[in-house]
Amino acid sequence: MSYRIQRYWAYIVATIIAIGVPFVQIGGNQLFLLSFDKKQLHLMGVAFDMQELYMMPFLLMILFIGIFAMTAIGGRAWCGWACPQTIFRVIYRDLIESKMLGLRRIKNKQKEPNWKEPKNAIKRVVAILIWSALSLLAAADFMWYFVPPADFFAYMSEPMEHTVLLGFIVGIALFLVYDVVWLKEDFCIYICPYSRVQSVLYDDDTIQAIYHNHRGGDIYKDNKKIVFKTSDLETSQECTTCQSCVTVCPTGIDIRKGMQLECINCLECVDACTTVMGKLGKESLVQWASSKKIDEGINSVFFRKKTMMYIVALVLIVGMLFVMGGKKEYMLLNINKTTQLYKIKEDGKKVVNNYVLLFQNTQKQKLTYHLEVIGAYKDAINIERFSPFVLSAGKLSKKVIRLSTTKKLTNSSKSSSPITIQLKAYAAEDNKVVVFRDVVFVYPRADKLKIEGQIFSPPKTMPE
Repeated sequence: MSYRIQRYWAYIVATIIAIGVPFVQIGGNQLFLLSFDKKQLHLMGVAFDMQELYMMPFLLMILFIGIFAMTAIGGRAWCGWACPQTIFRVIYRDLIESKMLGLRRIKNKQKEPNWKEPKNAIKRVVAILIWSALSLLAAADFMWYFVPPADFFAYMSEPMEHTVLLGFIVGIALFLVYDVVWLKEDFCIYICPYSRVQSVLYDDDTIQAIYHNHRGGDIYKDNKKIVFKTSDLETSQECTTCQSCVTVCPTGIDIRKGMQLECINCLECVDACTTVMGKLGKESLVQWASSKKIDEGINSVFFRKKTMMYIVALVLIVGMLFVMGGKKEYMLLNINKTTQLYKIKEDGKKVVNNYVLLFQNTQKQKLTYHLEVIGAYKDAINIERFSPFVLSAGKLSKKVIRLSTTKKLTNSSKSSSPITIQLKAYAAEDNKVVVFRDVVFVYPRADKLKIEGQIFSPPKTMPE
């Protein structure tokens, strides 16, 4: 099976995954979703709220290090086999223009049709219209990673009520039309930064589309093409200079010049040379191999120092991602102390601190929230002006509470003393919905109080 056919199957799988992932739910949450509307990140069926977006850097590190590792092993395999830009160009150029409308030949990507002919001009308009419809689908699919499909279709039932979302879809679709129809592979060559960093990621074991100059001969010298006589071609080299590897290249390079940043590892040149050399009973001069294999005849070593370092880095990052994800909180609780440090009540026998609490129910059902003091000071600090309350799914509630004490917590006569108090908030209906917060309780100087007795000595206990 040719590499082109294998790539087509890879494109089909990538397309199915890209379209299917937004529709996959686990436990009512998306498989992956970055929702600015709901201010949530859904990952593997777990919903993380805005204050838990520390997960994003880990995902970005996995993405970039994964691509770097893939490049070190298989060159620009991402570009040729999974990049949306390449897939879109294949759909437009090879499927719509070549197969459906007969404007091009797949084996000659460098020859432009004569657009001045009315027949070709009409076909081009048809091709652009077909691709415009597909661009709208691709733009919608892109937005599904930010707006769940169910919400997306509900919003689009009244598009004029959601002009921002509509504007994003139309804007992305227009860019895709311009990119695929007019910008073409210039995006890969001049805009995409990946081509600029590939050279520092390659080594002698990196597998890439490479010309076997020892068999085929040096076609270029000092970046200039060598002119051969017919007798030289017959005796000194196997390359027939048929140019098949050049005309089939989507970025218009000559692979016989060596590694070039324009090469996207689509392996079209390998297929072309395999066909030509196969008719002569010889192995292809352009192969998907490493420079070590070509120069020394030694097979590539996949698990080498560089790739092992990438693998170790990925394992560590994934491990940290799971550790951080295991600390997920299933409710939001922000606690802020009021500007007043403390109040002294009951003729100096009671100290009160005021706090503002903001609760948010991030679950999909109503929950009843409770609050209590835990830890070392649970027998010394009381909660006032708070009683359990019910909060609907996705709703917020602000509560102003008091923490008070009638016990002597310190004997300092120089200044007020900050004391760390541990609070526990939880939902009665679900034992996983629980959070712990440390708050500062300010206790005044001893000479301002009339509290008698011994100083409260907190036991050494752990949070419940």
